[in-house]
Amino acid sequence: MGPKKKKKSSGKKKVSKAERLRLQKEEEERRLKEEEEAQFQAQQEEAARLEKERIEQEQMEKLEAKDQERRESELAELHSLEQKFLSAQQWKTDYRAYGKWEHYLSCDGSPDPTVLQEINTFMSLWRDDQNEDIQLVMEKGEQVLNLIEKLQFLLLDTPPSEITEKETVQYQESILELQNLLHQKYNGATEHLLKTANMYEDSETGNMQAVIKDKNVTFCIWANLKKKVRLKNHVFCEAQHGFDLPKSLAMSSVAVRILHTYYDHVSPLWLQCQSVPRLEVLDSKELTQHSKDNVEEPEEEEKKAREEPSMPTEEEMCSDGRKSAVSFKENSNSIADINETEEEIEKKSEILDISSQVQHLLTQEEMNEKEEAITDENIVDLQQFVPVGGVYHIDALQLPPQVKQIKDWSMVEVLDVGLQAYSYPPEEAEDATHPPIQITLRLSDNVMYFEDPVIARWDPAGQQWRTDGISNITHERQAKSITFEMRAFYTIALLQDAHLNMPYQAWELQPTGMDEALLIVTTVFATIQIQIKGNQCMLSSVVVEEKDVLSYVTGKWLSPVDLRAVLKKAGVNIFPGAYSHKYVSVNKKAPLAEVRAYQQMALVASAFAFAWSKWNLEAGQEQVVFKESGAAAGVAKPCILQRQTRWKILVLIQYLVSEHLKADSVKDWSLYMFNGQKAQKLKITETSEAFSDELEEDSEFHSTLYHMLKDCASKEAIDKVETANFLFIDVVYQLLLATRVLTYS
Repeated sequence: MGPKKKKKSSGKKKVSKAERLRLQKEEEERRLKEEEEAQFQAQQEEAARLEKERIEQEQMEKLEAKDQERRESELAELHSLEQKFLSAQQWKTDYRAYGKWEHYLSCDGSPDPTVLQEINTFMSLWRDDQNEDIQLVMEKGEQVLNLIEKLQFLLLDTPPSEITEKETVQYQESILELQNLLHQKYNGATEHLLKTANMYEDSETGNMQAVIKDKNVTFCIWANLKKKVRLKNHVFCEAQHGFDLPKSLAMSSVAVRILHTYYDHVSPLWLQCQSVPRLEVLDSKELTQHSKDNVEEPEEEEKKAREEPSMPTEEEMCSDGRKSAVSFKENSNSIADINETEEEIEKKSEILDISSQVQHLLTQEEMNEKEEAITDENIVDLQQFVPVGGVYHIDALQLPPQVKQIKDWSMVEVLDVGLQAYSYPPEEAEDATHPPIQITLRLSDNVMYFEDPVIARWDPAGQQWRTDGISNITHERQAKSITFEMRAFYTIALLQDAHLNMPYQAWELQPTGMDEALLIVTTVFATIQIQIKGNQCMLSSVVVEEKDVLSYVTGKWLSPVDLRAVLKKAGVNIFPGAYSHKYVSVNKKAPLAEVRAYQQMALVASAFAFAWSKWNLEAGQEQVVFKESGAAAGVAKPCILQRQTRWKILVLIQYLVSEHLKADSVKDWSLYMFNGQKAQKLKITETSEAFSDELEEDSEFHSTLYHMLKDCASKEAIDKVETANFLFIDVVYQLLLATRVLTYS
């Protein structure tokens, strides 16, 4: 056996222990050095950050101090501008007085609805008038409706300081009495028609059928003269309303009336006469004095701002029935549903001069009872749903004795019982099953139903709209008709959610000339453009699905109160009510910031454009954020036309609003934040990735929005602000307060 071969070396030299320790030491030294360098760098960065914060803090303190130094002078200058609100209030007071004097001098025989003796004499004379010709009744009815509108306008437009509790109750009672008298006269005219039913006999069926209408009302009357089962249905061709009767009625001496009033005199009076949450003009002297105190006590001021009532109270009226007296009652003390005592309200009016026509406050117990009363799912919540398109009185009537011709004599049996309802189903057989009545109604072309309307019947006993007793509803959108069955004859209304167009998708207020502006509100369903000029406003257009609608109400100059009524009557409601926050996801804002923003926007609206900003949602309750551009009146109109075409495409497509904002960014928009006491220009833009309240470089704080804008404004723009007409400013403020664009968008 030979000798063993030696193993080849692996090629790796074994590291000695000393070498390994040296390497570990070098590694440790390198690690320590890196840590020292990192620590040193961190210290440098922290020192730089602290220095930057110190500089920024010093700069901020300087800006705050500078703002406080000039606060008194700025508020004094704002006080001078705010006198325009007082001038507008005085002008409207004088205008109301002039209207009464002008009416007195006219001697046209029409009564002054505010004078109790005159209105009572008018009603008494018409009540005693035995002429029941339907044409004359409808003509007189138009006069009555005008009187009712005047009283409603006074209740909504007159400041609380100019109307007494006695006058308020008097106007309410006069409205109800006029409404009742008008309906009584319609019944008398119907009875007169039915007594001469053979004069309207249809040549084909032998039954009476008549359609008589004007701009306020449509009478559709059918009398069953032949009593044939095959003639149990009928369609009024001129009105396109129709019915299908049960066989038992087709064999009876019965008449059917579909009386469509284009107004609503059935719902409670508080719903008919809803007012906008309203704020009286600021007492600027008190505001200035309060602001002086704020320099010393800023924390106390912020506390007061948070405690500020969320909005002026909504004037609401409640009615116990068509013939009962009514009184104004406040359904809530504020939009935010904050309960406050009268002493608290009086104390807080040092900042905001809040007053109301409301004379009786509902106690908390009454409010709870009211809420409990709507637990029945068949009762319509009138805070959420409102009648749109008028009211349909659908009645079965007993056919009165007809005129008989005997030789040269016309003879008729006279029954002194008036118009008698025909009971169906029969009262003696209430437990039995009776076939329903089928009704078809042609929907008005002057109303927008964005969704299938809710059909409800009026319950006279409960004084409420109910949905039970109505079934098998079919809505034909293309034909604009709705068919349903009801188990008895009812007064019917088509109701729509009052908040379908809230919250808004976007809004913009743009000057278009001297004392002229355009307010654009974009909702999920429609784009509404309102032109403002002087002391009036006009609905320029309503665009739905890229089509202009409601042309019959566009192009008419109206007061803000009348415009609001016209839009709500047409089913386009962009005016939040006292309870809207319960049904809409609102962007709640502190009232101090919101209301003063509206006021100061209105003061500068002749020279500056404002628009919706997505950052308003991120700014918190105490701040409002909006876009601003110093639009020149000479070039604003072409821009509006371009945007109008573009915005039509955005209706019904919510996510495209952001695209619109990007496209619109070519305009020189700036972002501003305002809390009612301090205004600042933001560094971020509408397309920034996150919200920041960082101040724009080279800008300062100001106590008012006016002075904030004044920093970057041209002399021409400031001249426009200073010379703007007080009536124009007042109308802009009313519309901003009515739409509440900073909260409901």
